[in-house]
Amino acid sequence: MTINHQQPWPIKLALIALVIGVGGAIALWTYDLGRSFAFGPKFSAERLESLQQQVATLIAERDKLATTANTAESKENIEKSTQKQLTDQVKTLTAENLKLKDDLAFFESLMPSTTGPDGISVKRIKAELLAPNQLQYHVLIMQGGKSNHEFGGEMQLILTLVQAGKPAMMQFPDAKSGEAGKLKLLFKHYQRLEGVIVLPEGAVVKAIQVKVLEKGLQRAQQSINL
Repeated sequence: MTINHQQPWPIKLALIALVIGVGGAIALWTYDLGRSFAFGPKFSAERLESLQQQVATLIAERDKLATTANTAESKENIEKSTQKQLTDQVKTLTAENLKLKDDLAFFESLMPSTTGPDGISVKRIKAELLAPNQLQYHVLIMQGGKSNHEFGGEMQLILTLVQAGKPAMMQFPDAKSGEAGKLKLLFKHYQRLEGVIVLPEGAVVKAIQVKVLEKGLQRAQQSINL
């Protein structure tokens, strides 16, 4: 004989509610735990402010380093500019020194008597290659003696060349250049002329002859070999 004890409905409802409540609490806890693992813990206001301060500090250090780098680059540029200026000054002083040597050669050569036909002479000729097809020349022409009048004329250069294994001649300035292209001379004691001659492709200069002309007549000449 079996005796069944049947519980009243209010107790059953209370047990069901308890089970549902505990299950819900467990589910909510599990959800929060999953969010914590997935997204990390929530930041407090103090933590956020601390991170903002660290970011600001890093930005300030970055800007400071950038400023230091720019300052160093500016100093380097200034040093390069100063070095270039010094190099240019050295070149200028070297050129002036060469001119002073020419002047010294002129004054040392002054004599009471004339130094050529009617006192006109080509005192100094210098030539050097700036590039394979560029020849730079320096010529000093003088009027010696006791002449007090100004000399007016022109200068011509005759170049002896070797081109493609054959001898050749070149006149500078070209006779076809007209009056505007002539190397004019107008001086009382001396005059210095310098310039650059563009050579034909592959030409090699062997000698240079300088002629001084007055109204088409030759007054002086001088040659050098290179």
